Amino acid sequence: MITGLDHVVVLTGDINAAAAAYQTLFARAPAWQYGGDGADRVLFTLDNTTLELVAPSGEGANADRIRAVFAAEGEGLASICFRTSDIAKTHHRLDRLTLKPEPVAEVESRDAISGATLTWKRTRTAAEATRGVRLFFLERDKERPLSVPTSVGSIMAMDHVVVSTSDPERAAALYGARLGLDMALDRSHPDWGRLMFFRCGDLIVEVTHRPGKETDTSPDKLQDRLRGLCWRVADIDATHARLTQAGVDVSEVRTGRKPGTRVMTVRSGTCGVPTLLVQPSAGKPTAAD
Repeated sequence: MITGLDHVVVLTGDINAAAAAYQTLFARAPAWQYGGDGADRVLFTLDNTTLELVAPSGEGANADRIRAVFAAEGEGLASICFRTSDIAKTHHRLDRLTLKPEPVAEVESRDAISGATLTWKRTRTAAEATRGVRLFFLERDKERPLSVPTSVGSIMAMDHVVVSTSDPERAAALYGARLGLDMALDRSHPDWGRLMFFRCGDLIVEVTHRPGKETDTSPDKLQDRLRGLCWRVADIDATHARLTQAGVDVSEVRTGRKPGTRVMTVRSGTCGVPTLLVQPSAGKPTAAD
């Protein structure tokens, strides 16, 4: 059903500032820009997925919905969209799994710079059926253009997206049994809790559970949350030097939890998205290998 992670959506109140910030972070130019249906959008397409920046614009029901989400949650990671090769079959399966998918919609966009067009078909599941995480599913007619690197030390691809959960068994059932992602790792540790890795194409959906962190047991606080992103780089020292020179607040490079990896934290210029950069170990291109 799912063939990969098509894109992640980051909600922002200033599309121009957000686009400039991510162009600095990625050292890549935007690949696609368009407006309409209540929002302005800028897309950065890397080797294995796309980051879509969205800001409310204009009037109408969709603009009001985006503004309501922004007012309630602020700037940050808002949703993820899985890619499928057959949206009709995917919709049928989601319906049978009681994930309450919306009717499939056909969408077209025109790039504001090149004038090229892209079309796709999409659906979304009900957030209450996916433990509060907004999930979309999309079938594209063709590949998006890639974002062109603008300097050395650019970001190559996504490594993983992090989802936090208060109920790891239900989360495992959702991403594994119901959505059909391959569980590659299920491990617990007294210091950092339980980690579950689900393969999605050549990246990972990482589900985390930290016992004792849920001090508020109201229903909305017990929902799952999109927590952050991790991006791959080829040379983390070059990326660190580039970002430091650009005035981005980054940590020192340190040894990652996975043997052979090196990581650093990005503390600014991410629109509120907790962000980690990783240089994979040699010959190990994904988080769960």
